[in-house]
Amino acid sequence: MSHYDAKETQAPEQRAAAVFDELRERLRSIVAAPAWADKLAGVDPATVTNAAALAALPITRKSELMDAQRAAPPFGGFLPEGTSVARMFVSPGPVFVPQGFEADPFNTARALYAAGVRRGDVVVNTFGYHATPGAFILESGLSALGCTIFAIGPGKADEALPTIAASGATVYCGVPDYLNILLDRAEAAGTPLPLRHALVSGAALPPDLRARIEARGVTVLQCYATADLGVIAYESEAREGLIVNEDVILEIVRPGTGDPVAEGEVGEVVVTGLNPTYPLIRFATGDLSAVLPGPSPCGRTNTRIKGWMGRADQRTKVKGMFVDPAQIAEVRRRHPEIAAARLVVDRADHTDTMTLLVDGAEEASFSGIAATLKAVTNLTGSVAAAPPGGLPNDGKVISDERPVAG
Repeated sequence: MSHYDAKETQAPEQRAAAVFDELRERLRSIVAAPAWADKLAGVDPATVTNAAALAALPITRKSELMDAQRAAPPFGGFLPEGTSVARMFVSPGPVFVPQGFEADPFNTARALYAAGVRRGDVVVNTFGYHATPGAFILESGLSALGCTIFAIGPGKADEALPTIAASGATVYCGVPDYLNILLDRAEAAGTPLPLRHALVSGAALPPDLRARIEARGVTVLQCYATADLGVIAYESEAREGLIVNEDVILEIVRPGTGDPVAEGEVGEVVVTGLNPTYPLIRFATGDLSAVLPGPSPCGRTNTRIKGWMGRADQRTKVKGMFVDPAQIAEVRRRHPEIAAARLVVDRADHTDTMTLLVDGAEEASFSGIAATLKAVTNLTGSVAAAPPGGLPNDGKVISDERPVAG
């Protein structure tokens, strides 16, 4: 079987109906949690029937979880009282992350299956078994598939080589760089490793690194995961973008806002996770990506994204004051004639400067836009037309072009 389950190939309208049915069920359940009751006050779960209705709900940011957890440890009131938790982790922030008792709570088995992992495989898991959930995100999916897990964690490659070789592990899970180091050391030591498949995450997999790994007999695919949500999207044998995981809802929004962008436009990845123990509604990952048109050639029908394209948090200090992408979004909101905008921060005569490049607005409106920019940011900046051909589709709202001191 080439797919993990029938969900992967269902018609998009069937998928949408199923996930929004599940979302409404989750919304009804989390109103018993005080933090969600406050955040979603006035929201009738029955009305959240499609993407447009979801986009009307407030964004949830990691900073909000951090603040709430400091006030009401450990989970900040985002879990209904009496919720059973199997494990708890801490992710950078710090933010506590609960794991429920569900099978494959981080939704990982599907990504592993797409990477060629099958029941009975021996898998070396080199993610860290400590306070963070990385190793357990992979382990939960491996257990659901029925694999044998060699929980080696990260460590010294020279010491790991003989044990990996003796284990008979044919699958690697971890960051791609460490896999490359293991293969290099194995080659130098004359210790052949039985590895044949790899699912990597947590670091970039550039084409040259993939080619280097695969030249030594290991087929490597990647997944995009976060500590809070588990696996969001994963690569298949087609290698044409990352396929959005089933049981999550992914949006691409304009950085600094919760407003969805047009298909193909780069923006911030916002994910609604439907895990029964710890649903997250419109969680802003802070990562940039874009939707690819059409389904994957591998037959999976869910939305595809380009993969990780950088960070959306472009908050920048100018003349000692922070300027945020949300402020540029507010300028655009007050001036609907602006089709696209980018704030360029630079230096002239040892002084910070701001220039708002705008697309679609007539020059006659520039003075009014500049006045709005000052009112919103409390800083003076100029307004100029975007270059011919428009602004690049790279998700940047603020571009800091000040020279770095050398």
